[in-house]
Amino acid sequence: MVRKVTNKKPGISLFVKILMMGVITAFVYHSIITLGDQHTYENEYDNRTTSVPPAKIESAPSVPISPDKLNSPNAILIRLKDHTIMMRKNSEEKIYPASLTKIMTAIVAIENLPDLKDEIKLTNSTFRGLYEADASMAGFQPGEGVRAIDLLYGVMLPSGAECCNGLADQIAGSEQNFVKLMNQKAASLGMKNTHFENSTGLHNANHYTTVKELAILLSYALQNNTFREIFTSSRHSTQPTNKHPGGITFYSTMFEDLNNQNITGGEILGGKTGYTDEAGLCLASLARVGKQEYILISAGAKGDHHSEQYNITDALAVYNGIGKQ
Repeated sequence: MVRKVTNKKPGISLFVKILMMGVITAFVYHSIITLGDQHTYENEYDNRTTSVPPAKIESAPSVPISPDKLNSPNAILIRLKDHTIMMRKNSEEKIYPASLTKIMTAIVAIENLPDLKDEIKLTNSTFRGLYEADASMAGFQPGEGVRAIDLLYGVMLPSGAECCNGLADQIAGSEQNFVKLMNQKAASLGMKNTHFENSTGLHNANHYTTVKELAILLSYALQNNTFREIFTSSRHSTQPTNKHPGGITFYSTMFEDLNNQNITGGEILGGKTGYTDEAGLCLASLARVGKQEYILISAGAKGDHHSEQYNITDALAVYNGIGKQ
């Protein structure tokens, strides 16, 4: 009996040693892989969230165009899938958004309208002060009954200020009350350096944001199917109204300025232009290059409606740079 037990011990010992070596090997391998994954994740996280002081130009090796070559003093390029910042230039510097404001106007309206097919009547108060301020208009008239969805297209394509006010009055009773909803939405999105004073983007010293925070807003808004459909439309014809029996056809100001120019390896899918004397030429755009979607926000470019559209020039340069990689 003793002999039999003695003969079994070496076999058991060998088995235990082999088992322990296997466990140790697996643990070491797992640790190496885990550390490698953590390192990769941390690098990606840093790329998305690194805080850069305002008034500096940050180069990005992933985009073969230097930010200092842009006409726009403020710009940010983001890969939409993972919100990676690909390029930025003074991205946290205070800017005036001009009609890029209407991105917020549109998404707040969409989220607060019970039925986009409902008709909204535009009153005389809807138009108060707009002509005097030389605001851009979609072409509706006082007393006109317009579907909410047509007003939304009027906000985004021809940048109609009367459409903004009409939606604001319908949803909140006044533009002032509607602006409170805009600022609440900005706060909920973490836009801490943004404040709105109106729904149209007409200049006001207390109406400001940054291109970085506009990128946050546009990234959010594009998740809404209705907003994306409007934002990427080049034209839209409204239903007949009591003032326009044949309806009105709107054309996107961005696609008009783009003038059928293409980008290498992709296309510009949609966008919103903006301009005031104080804000300069601005643009928020969405493009697909290869298999990826990107958004570019730029602001402050010199020029006006009668000069070269340097906001468009910058967008073409940036997107073409990605396509040539």
